[in-house]
Amino acid sequence: MYVVCVTVRVKPDHVDEFIAATRRNAENTRKEPHNLRFDVLQAIDTLTQFVLYEVYDSEEGFKAHQQTEHYLAWKATVAEWMAEPRTSVKCKSLFPTDKSAW
Repeated sequence: MYVVCVTVRVKPDHVDEFIAATRRNAENTRKEPHNLRFDVLQAIDTLTQFVLYEVYDSEEGFKAHQQTEHYLAWKATVAEWMAEPRTSVKCKSLFPTDKSAW
């Protein structure tokens, strides 16, 4: 599995809008054939900090996601709401290793 963990810091006055736009992106991403999981997490102690936890069956599946209409719309919509550029860590899943476990 190919896992992407994205950290986003949002300007305080755009938190609610960011949550709504990111939820739409996540819901559409879950319909993609290569996506296995998409969690949207908000830090408890810093409500302007989010982590997007995405799991795909392959790196190619993730790259296909980056070309979708809903991802490109999300990216354009939230760009001005970010307090700083988002960061990501790409990982391989050591456990679970089987697609059916997701």
